[in-house]
Amino acid sequence: MLLLHKSFKMRNANVTIKKIFCFIFLAGICSSGLRSQDKMGAIKNLVDSGEFIFHAQTAMPSSGPTKQLTSEYDVRVSKNSFVSHLPYFGRAYSAPYGSGDGGFNFTSKEFEYSSTTRKKGGWEITIKPKDVADVREFLLTVSENGYGTLQAMSNNRRPISFTGFVTEPKEPTDH
Repeated sequence: MLLLHKSFKMRNANVTIKKIFCFIFLAGICSSGLRSQDKMGAIKNLVDSGEFIFHAQTAMPSSGPTKQLTSEYDVRVSKNSFVSHLPYFGRAYSAPYGSGDGGFNFTSKEFEYSSTTRKKGGWEITIKPKDVADVREFLLTVSENGYGTLQAMSNNRRPISFTGFVTEPKEPTDH
């Protein structure tokens, strides 16, 4: 009788432990879903506001291998300025006189900003600087989780793409 009583307690303990694990598992699934919805909402707000930073992690030239970027390269978008600090790897058809760096390093105060929602989720952002002669447009595709691909198109160079992620702007820093 004592043995039967102990096995009954063990079975009840196992059932209780299983219920606890199931509850924890379901709570984790629900909270991760809420976190991803929160992140998606935050990214949507950044895109809609037109104020964000795209942090480039890799560069993909039109020809040549993909390059991992080891320095901090970014594009900063705000209501009144569009600042690009990106490298360039690829073929240039002509270089402006006195140009020493060869990258996409500029600040634009006059630019067009437009964003559209993609059918498969995410956003497509087009930025066209009006006061930078060499740059035609930047096309940024952002996923709902904040990762993106930026294609920089120039009048005098072959296009180059960058992969990275979007964050909210912090205090301005010098490059």
